[in-house]
Amino acid sequence: MTAGACGGSDDATVTEETATTTTVPETTTAAPTTTVAPTSTLPPVTAPDPIAPAPPEGMDLVWSDEFDGDAVNPDNWTYDIGGWGWGNGEAQYYTDRTENARPENGVLVIELRQEQFEDSFFTSARLKTQGLQDFQYGRIEARLKVPAGSGTWPAFWMLGANFEEDAPEEANRWPNVGEIDIMEYTGKEPDLILGTIHGPGYAGAGGKSKWFRQDFDIADDWHTYAVDWNEERIQWFFDDEMYSEVKPEDLNGREWVFDAPFFIILNLAHGGTLGGFIDPELEYPIQYLADYVRVYQPTTAG
Repeated sequence: MTAGACGGSDDATVTEETATTTTVPETTTAAPTTTVAPTSTLPPVTAPDPIAPAPPEGMDLVWSDEFDGDAVNPDNWTYDIGGWGWGNGEAQYYTDRTENARPENGVLVIELRQEQFEDSFFTSARLKTQGLQDFQYGRIEARLKVPAGSGTWPAFWMLGANFEEDAPEEANRWPNVGEIDIMEYTGKEPDLILGTIHGPGYAGAGGKSKWFRQDFDIADDWHTYAVDWNEERIQWFFDDEMYSEVKPEDLNGREWVFDAPFFIILNLAHGGTLGGFIDPELEYPIQYLADYVRVYQPTTAG
């Protein structure tokens, strides 16, 4: 999940910058663990006013998770587990505990906690649909509320479905599988969001990226983040406003690896090369919230 330069825009609120992160996500996967619902020091989450699915013209809703159940749906999500820094020098240990990820009043809560766990002093969660749900093309959309505070680094992104841990074949390793960062946000830059793609020859700081600056703090409210993706281009949206587009010809001859299925990831990282300095005055726990994740794809004739 990294940033780099991409095509310009007529929108004066769009800027281009380079960040210095890398994601080579060698992961340990775990099935959801059933535990007693945790005691939280925060008040119960209040769900936002509902928004009904609204398929774009020529598309149908093919999959969604509205997080209305009593537990994370094991048919949709599994977890990455570990605290080795995740290629970015991150401080958190990802778990599959309900303390770190759970539905609450129709909202998915990903909770960052300050606690000693294994060899880390923070815990969080990274949920993924790998091996359960993957998608090729369409509009992939989530309604999210990101947390405030320097050091927080929530993301909504995708990896190629052929990604394998310690893959013997180069084609199944990052970045050759491709990565689509639908949304990254860092609390140190409270008015910025970031959309990026990574692939062979344009990964890490060389990813094709766009920053989108606002005139308000993004963490203050719920917002909708999406990509509209087909064989000709990927477009990025913030609250239904398109702010970036990348086409195969923008890669200057490098391989376009986005004509294959991808799986979805939601995570809250802490610190690291993009998250940056962790404010010692932060109050924990810190929550990253998801109202829904929805996938629309072109209507099938017949």
